[in-house]
Amino acid sequence: MEETNSHHSIFQKSGFCPQTKIFHSLRPPVPLPPENLPLSTASYVFSLLRTSSSSLDNTTVLIDASTGRRISYSQFIHHVEALAASLQSTIGLSRGDVAFILSPSSLQIPILYFSLLSLGVVISPANPASTTSEISRQIDLSKPAIAFATSATAQKLSAFSHRIILIDSPDFHSMMTTVGRRKIKQVVVNQSDSAAILYSSGTTGRVKGVLLTHRNFIALLAGLYAIRAEVVEENPAPSISLITVPLFHVFGLFMCVRAVALTETIVLMERFDFEGMLRAVETYRITYMPVSPPLMLAFAKSDVVKKYDLSSLQLLGCGGAPLGKEVADKFLARFPNVEITQGYGLTESTGGAARLFGPEEYKRYGSVGRLTENMEAKIIDPVTGEALPPGQQGELWLRGPTIMRGYVGDNEATASTLHPEGWLKTGDLCYFDSDGYLFIVDRLKELIKYKAYQVPPAELEHLLQSHPEIADAAVIPYVPDRTFCYHIMYFYMFSPFNFEQC
Repeated sequence: MEETNSHHSIFQKSGFCPQTKIFHSLRPPVPLPPENLPLSTASYVFSLLRTSSSSLDNTTVLIDASTGRRISYSQFIHHVEALAASLQSTIGLSRGDVAFILSPSSLQIPILYFSLLSLGVVISPANPASTTSEISRQIDLSKPAIAFATSATAQKLSAFSHRIILIDSPDFHSMMTTVGRRKIKQVVVNQSDSAAILYSSGTTGRVKGVLLTHRNFIALLAGLYAIRAEVVEENPAPSISLITVPLFHVFGLFMCVRAVALTETIVLMERFDFEGMLRAVETYRITYMPVSPPLMLAFAKSDVVKKYDLSSLQLLGCGGAPLGKEVADKFLARFPNVEITQGYGLTESTGGAARLFGPEEYKRYGSVGRLTENMEAKIIDPVTGEALPPGQQGELWLRGPTIMRGYVGDNEATASTLHPEGWLKTGDLCYFDSDGYLFIVDRLKELIKYKAYQVPPAELEHLLQSHPEIADAAVIPYVPDRTFCYHIMYFYMFSPFNFEQC
């Protein structure tokens, strides 16, 4: 039997406590600011930034992949402060207001996010490709006082009764760049205040508004900053990240806030295009990218990749779905000098719950890593409700400072997802191994029941993807009507492969 921590009776290798049946994080605990200290996400990020960089004028924070336009950190801070002052004095936004944001990724979006967060205004970004009815549902949930859109997306807000500001207009540009005319009035933002409402289907059903607090983001950033401090000591070279995931999604939002906090350079793409992404990696010498398993497969199999110089890539962070060992092996055969790290999180956990860190952990292909700092977990048998030890599969429950407050306007969904003791029921079938590494098997509701067996669709997808003649695969239920067609259309639209010749 492995050694235990004598005080808590926690197994040192797995983090499992046999008395409580709780898995504890094996990462060193990260101290957080006192909860009663007024602090916004924006203020916390800028406090980290100012202690980690002495040359903000010469360090680029944002690059537009298509135009090459750049914004330095000093310009970014000036834009954020000018916009916040304008929104406060001219528009009248105040702490607790909700701002609905309907826009593709652009250089203006991070500036808008930080400006609103600094005022205590709740950001609520949505997918600009959403239908009018979906947007109406989101607005009903979040009850925004104002909306931000582009000239192309504003038409979807025709029924919105409050003010709409176009972020691609000269007026908005003036609000960002007029420095000195207006002074921002100090706003006391508590860590417990709402920071964002992000949209997710949750563990089941209709779209829900996930309510995240400033404390959620601060807790996540504190852990990432502690890790970054170790990395910088070993490798002080600047990181240039290409963010292809949309900024309205928790993954894109968290990557954006993370990059600013760590004084990195972010290259943004308005719309994802596989070859455009490869071109951006070559042009801007990208060192890091967050990706999904289908994109990893495209890197491994697509011949288009050979046209571009991707030698700057050092690390890919894979998330969104389990990454099969076969796909990882194919990728590494083509890119032996690029490391792969995996992670796991949900919108309801502010995007972070587990991650791999360091060369030794990166080799644990198939695992999404160990629990993040200050996080606890349980594996619950979905039939008996019993908490299970390492090696046994069940539903993953999470508890920690990054867990959401709940779903806005949906007390029933909140009660069914959040246990009274603070546990988030993820709806994911998982297990921990004896070393504390988490493995995602599949979504509980997607399991295929065949006779006495439960077959995860992800396992079948990994098997199909291992075949050299199969570009990509998605296992879905067969329904002989238009629903089936919608599944196929979705796969066709979002796969990085070209299926026109199929």
